[in-house]
Amino acid sequence: MYQLGNHFLPRLLVNFQLLSLEVFLICPPCRVILHYRLAKSPSSSDLQLYVRGIPFNLNSELLASKSAKVSALLKENPHKGLSSFFRDIPSNAETFELVGRFCHGYELQMSTENVIPLACVAHYLGMTESHSSDNLLKKALTFFGQEVLNNWNETIKALRGAENLFQQALHIGLIDACCESIIAMAQVDPHLLGAPVSDDDSEDGDDGYRRPNARRRLFDLDWQSEDLATLSLTLYEPIVHSMKQRGVPSEFLAASICQYAKRWIFPSTHHGNGNMSVYERKAVREVIEAVEKLLPNDRGLLPCTFLFEMLRYAIGFEASCEGFEMRIGKQLEEATVKDLLIPSQGYAKEERYDIECLRRILKNYYSNYSSSQISGLFRVAELVEELLAEVASDIDLKMGTFLSIADMSISASLGTQRNSDGLYRAIDIYLDKHRYLSEVEKEELQLRDTITKEMQISTEEDEAMVSCGEEQVMNEIESMNNKVIELEREYHMMRKEIEHSCSLNNKVGKISLWREMKRKFGCITTIHDCNCHQVKKKKKVHPRYAK
Repeated sequence: MYQLGNHFLPRLLVNFQLLSLEVFLICPPCRVILHYRLAKSPSSSDLQLYVRGIPFNLNSELLASKSAKVSALLKENPHKGLSSFFRDIPSNAETFELVGRFCHGYELQMSTENVIPLACVAHYLGMTESHSSDNLLKKALTFFGQEVLNNWNETIKALRGAENLFQQALHIGLIDACCESIIAMAQVDPHLLGAPVSDDDSEDGDDGYRRPNARRRLFDLDWQSEDLATLSLTLYEPIVHSMKQRGVPSEFLAASICQYAKRWIFPSTHHGNGNMSVYERKAVREVIEAVEKLLPNDRGLLPCTFLFEMLRYAIGFEASCEGFEMRIGKQLEEATVKDLLIPSQGYAKEERYDIECLRRILKNYYSNYSSSQISGLFRVAELVEELLAEVASDIDLKMGTFLSIADMSISASLGTQRNSDGLYRAIDIYLDKHRYLSEVEKEELQLRDTITKEMQISTEEDEAMVSCGEEQVMNEIESMNNKVIELEREYHMMRKEIEHSCSLNNKVGKISLWREMKRKFGCITTIHDCNCHQVKKKKKVHPRYAK
């Protein structure tokens, strides 16, 4: 019996032993069972089969006329049963019932949800055109190509219907065809994946995620897209991975991945982590690690609060936390004190908060810090200080945990020129809430307070020395600039003199520029000396007059 709302639909049970159709109708409101039987003469070629434990009576001749494999088996050994062959058939009872109806000439009720299972059964049985015209495989593939592909909603519905037959559907290419269709449609219209996530939108809900804007909601009244996040991880992961490689915008991928986490990870808390089976815990752990790998590396695509929530689930289900810690470290200045309150799990349960995790996050933040993010540096220092004040009033907080957070607060404040008033106030709160501390423990806190003050004074002195050193360097640079300007001035004067001398030499006699430069620099004294190296030609004198 199938129920849809308050209406009851008839379920058809096919008994093919007598080629009869038994119809059971449950009619509301009295729910009287009506039994119709259209009997025909019995046949000697009857088969009794079991599909997933459900008995079916079929006419072997009609089945062989449509199935090439059944026909071949019956020709090879007519007396051998087909139970072993049908034991491995990729079908449930409902799908095989449709196949039986098709073989007996009844109208085939094909839909988006059953088209892939029907195609898988038809392929397994060899219900091809080469064996019989207008056969089931052709009908299923034609419906698949015309009604399913290139339609976002129908393709996702078809994929959901194929999850129990994943390997068979993958083998005949239907899974790949659906995935390619979804990826291509997402490239053309990435909004099919959902609206980008934001934690500062004016229409935020209580969970910190953006709700669709008014225009989008009006559009959704006419058409609501199927959510890709409804697919199992086996299908969802390769599709999103291919979308990343093919350039689908990161903000839309992040939106889809966020919805996937909210659907497959967050509800696990309602069932209770401790009440889950080993298999269920493993499945959630696989989803957590897959989500982290699929997330784009762009900073700020998802709220820091969401990343912290994913980190808590990763810790709780013993999944890898490194990826989430690195992502949080890149945008730690966006976090809140509540985000930093990470409870301890596993072997560290005796500690109230996971201090080592917080330390790793801070380390990741400072590793990715650049000088252009100075405001973030101040914000992180303030955030850790607020965290210390928040946990100081916790009556169950151990002193070692408090001192560890205090150390991180001191380290975060170094170089930010922040005073330590918040730290002193947190120590006072802790002492007030933990009056049971021994005198030695109180003195340790007092000593830590004194060391903090000395570190602050030392830091201020270092900054003053750095300031003086910078001033001295600036003075030297200014003096050097003045010398350079003076040299440039002398160079221009020298060049003018050389050009002036060259113009005079053009009138008196040609003198090389090199000789003129030598004279200018004192290598020779006069223009006459410039020519001293030249050999003068002697006048020829008659021997009679020579003396």
